[in-house]
Amino acid sequence: MLEDVLAFEHKMTVFARDVQRGTLSHFPSLREFREENTHINCEYLQDAIIEMQTAFGKRFSEFREEKSTLSFPVTPLDIDPSQLNMSAFPGVSQPDLEIELADLADKDLWMSKFKSLTADLEDVARQKAVLAREHKWSDIENLPKPDKLVFETWNAIPNTYMNMKTYAFGVLSIFGSTYLCEQIFSSMNYIKSKYRSRLTDDSLQSCLKLKVTSYSPDIEKLCSDVQKQKSH
Repeated sequence: MLEDVLAFEHKMTVFARDVQRGTLSHFPSLREFREENTHINCEYLQDAIIEMQTAFGKRFSEFREEKSTLSFPVTPLDIDPSQLNMSAFPGVSQPDLEIELADLADKDLWMSKFKSLTADLEDVARQKAVLAREHKWSDIENLPKPDKLVFETWNAIPNTYMNMKTYAFGVLSIFGSTYLCEQIFSSMNYIKSKYRSRLTDDSLQSCLKLKVTSYSPDIEKLCSDVQKQKSH
């Protein structure tokens, strides 16, 4: 995800230069519009692209600083341990992790695991690019999942390298998006509509839990615990 964001930032530099020159090589629809209308405000478009690029830079500045940390699960031996962020992983000892990295570097058996992982990831990326160019989207779904390949590699590493494994699995557990939060907010807007605007916070919280949880209650036990109402 970080690589895609950084790549898009670099592309916006190309887009801004293209608009400044007036060639519009990367904006065929805009070029066609200019041919029909003879004039467009290229300066305004260039400023808009630069502002967008600046906003991306601010929004993802923290991720850019953590590039070494995010790259650790795939290329742990190519990274300086001093550049890793340890604050998010209190159970990991940096001195022990450094020793484990130094020890692993001389173990051909485990080194080969990461070399194979890199080769497999490159092969998947290459196949994905070819299939995307041919618009074979269903075939892309059948390709090996990169995250699964990474997990399988770390599962094969022995527990004698526990600090490395804990750090790697910690990084891999980071959510790649905010879709869970967005899902909850969408559910909340559906539950607390204008027809149910008087729901209390406690009631809304309970409804949200029922909506988003996968927990299945024991209906028979719940019914047995309910006090039966006596007839009048």
